[in-house]
Amino acid sequence: MENSQVMKKKIAIAILAIIGLITTIKLAIIYYEANFNPYALASFCSVNEFIDCDGIAKTSESQFLGIPLAYWGIFLYAFIFLMLIVDKLKNILFLKFLEVFKNPLDYIATLGIISFVISIILLFLSLFEIKKLCILCAATYFLNLFIAMIATDFNNGGFVRSFKQSVQDFIDAIKVKKYLIAFICVMIAAIAGLAYTRISYVFAPQVKKSLEFKEFIKAKKNKYAVSGNILGAKEPKVIVYVYSDYQCPICPAQNIMMHKLVKEFQDVQIVHRNLPLDTECNAHLVRPFHKGSCVAARYELAAAKQGKSWDMSNILFQYKPKTEEEILKLAKGLHLDLNKLQEDANSIEISQELRKEIDEAYKKGINGTPTVLIGKDAFVGIRPYNEYKEWFIKEGGTKK
Repeated sequence: MENSQVMKKKIAIAILAIIGLITTIKLAIIYYEANFNPYALASFCSVNEFIDCDGIAKTSESQFLGIPLAYWGIFLYAFIFLMLIVDKLKNILFLKFLEVFKNPLDYIATLGIISFVISIILLFLSLFEIKKLCILCAATYFLNLFIAMIATDFNNGGFVRSFKQSVQDFIDAIKVKKYLIAFICVMIAAIAGLAYTRISYVFAPQVKKSLEFKEFIKAKKNKYAVSGNILGAKEPKVIVYVYSDYQCPICPAQNIMMHKLVKEFQDVQIVHRNLPLDTECNAHLVRPFHKGSCVAARYELAAAKQGKSWDMSNILFQYKPKTEEEILKLAKGLHLDLNKLQEDANSIEISQELRKEIDEAYKKGINGTPTVLIGKDAFVGIRPYNEYKEWFIKEGGTKK
């Protein structure tokens, strides 16, 4: 292959790798905002319930061995850049060890095609398991394929030859004692690092949460559900205010948690407050987020007029209906006056009541769900069950 052709390939790969690096850095930022910043607004690529980068970032599938997939992507594109300039770097005295990389385009082709195959698996998982699509992630999948195709010499064995050459170069490298020792040291460090991230989930709090809250997240139904407008003691020593959104992904798990907690405490009452993150009724938002949560909140308030606030809340958390029609179908099993329910839900009185709950939450500095407030102490997000128990006891709650 002529040097000019190699140069053209490298320039094309470099351009695609730059795009990939920028994309994965943006994905890493989205991942951080979704999992570490409870006050973060929806990102630009969370368009609706299906096209939702933020939603995918919050799932356990958005990481591998405790490291976010976006970070793996950054590493991949950084390595591709290294391979593009490795021939120049190996001439530097202290980087002479880079001489082991004899055929960089073959390594790029091999990594590109392997990454693409893994990406397609992730795409199917996203579409059929999570039922969401990350458009930025999908863009990197095809970038990986294009990079692999450009790096591959189809006139000389194609992908198969590149893979074989990569394996052969690796075997030749570890035949040299100093490189074998270096490889073993790097592998030990890598395994130790991955073991730490896998055990601690320092970069993947959503996975740690899913393990701690498995009972509540996996529950298909709230087995601790109560009927009526009161959850807990009628004359409580401790009042716990819970701010929720019926489209919030983790609010159903926390709802079950709160129901279980009042079974264990004799003087605690849980009070639900609506905080729908939906521009239909929440004037504090700048962009659409949890569509359908406003109509659900109005129906909860309407059900409270018939003494069935928690009955309605539980089915709203369980089934996450987004339309009035869906809610009315579910409400048939609650033995409510459906005509009155619908009339109340669409009344000015309920709209004003909902607006008041939303405004009062923001006045207290609460703008995310779920949020638990006891006295002046608020926590945004979801805590392990035992931490809630300790908090309730600290505030004066007594176990049964």
